[in-house]
Amino acid sequence: MDWKKEWKPLALIVAVFLIFFYLPIDSTRLRGAVIESLALTKWYAQEHVILCLVPAFFIAGAIAVFVSQASVMKYLGAKANKVLSYGVASVSGTILAVCSCTVLPLFAGIYRMGAGLGPATTFLYSGPAINVLAIVLTARVLGLELGVARAVGAIGFSIIIGLLMHLIYRKEEKEKLNAQMAMPEPEVGRPLWQNGLYFAAMVAILVFANLGKPDETTSFWYLIYSYKWIVTGIISVVFAAMLIFWFKLSQIAISITALATAIIALIFPHEPLLAFSAAVVGLSIITSRREDESGEWFSQTWGFAKQILPLLFGGVLVAGLLLGRPGMEGLIPSGWISDSVGGNSLWANLFASVVGAFMYFATLTEVPILQGLIGNGMGKGPALALLLAGPALSLPNMLVIRSIMGTKKTVVFVSLVIIMATISGLIFGTIFKS
Repeated sequence: MDWKKEWKPLALIVAVFLIFFYLPIDSTRLRGAVIESLALTKWYAQEHVILCLVPAFFIAGAIAVFVSQASVMKYLGAKANKVLSYGVASVSGTILAVCSCTVLPLFAGIYRMGAGLGPATTFLYSGPAINVLAIVLTARVLGLELGVARAVGAIGFSIIIGLLMHLIYRKEEKEKLNAQMAMPEPEVGRPLWQNGLYFAAMVAILVFANLGKPDETTSFWYLIYSYKWIVTGIISVVFAAMLIFWFKLSQIAISITALATAIIALIFPHEPLLAFSAAVVGLSIITSRREDESGEWFSQTWGFAKQILPLLFGGVLVAGLLLGRPGMEGLIPSGWISDSVGGNSLWANLFASVVGAFMYFATLTEVPILQGLIGNGMGKGPALALLLAGPALSLPNMLVIRSIMGTKKTVVFVSLVIIMATISGLIFGTIFKS
């Protein structure tokens, strides 16, 4: 036996054996952390997969099939106008308002289609970071200066991080540019305006289906929230018409799916996930049975789901085990975190950035979490650092990014976010002393 080849699997087996042999199963903290890990994963499955990730997978699959590589490169490619490409990527979050996990399929789609590393990572950061509702909530709950600093920091961050990623890997980007310049112009299958409306409908479904309930029942946002499923339904009908007349899907099959969805919505008016799921299943069955571009659309969508979902669920499990849910304990005591983010020292800001980068924040949940931490003595600098690092990154997010652009680029990207969040926190904490 060649032990030079076999020592790694032996070491892995021994390590797993020792972990289970000495597993402190009687520990109250371990039991609580396991429960929190499962509870966080259950919550994630209920709140994010069907309404957030599934539409995002379909959008990413559509990018891969219906958006020409030349179109992506024209606006986001290595040879695109820098002001245009970084400008488009940096304000994407104001339209999408998605969490760090939902933006991943979209990032994967444009990156694989030839988007430059700089604009792609700008989009990756800005998607969840520049969320208008989250910024407004930050200003109202945590103070105007923190809300403004978050808005300015997020937009500036996204562009600076993208530019730095481009400069660090400029040799690879130059090779990509040379390869893109040699590519012929693709044939256009349908008018640009049809593709534009098609994508706009999918993005609108994603946005309206995920509108959160505002605190004030008299606000304009609450009015929109009250009718969000009616609006989503109307957009879905328009989208179905597009699939029939522009993409030549079976009118009978689409009509049956729409009718089944409507019946379920009427029978279970307080369970919108059931109707939404029925529509998704119907569309999946229809497209998966075709051999044309619609079949390729489903194939690409399924490919993104297979790659991303296991990593996300694994990451959420680990994040819940270590840090728990908001207000609940994981293996790492929350008191350690609270005690480490007081004042405005370099350590406090760095610690807040690192914790924010690895912890999972659902959209808008970072504000009440920070409100509690600030009440327990967290400094304003570390608060901003966590706001700039937290919503855009998470452990599940990192695992998926690594599978898309490799370990080295992921480490560089995460490091840039943490470093810039730390520096921003230090500056902000110095100007606005707690």
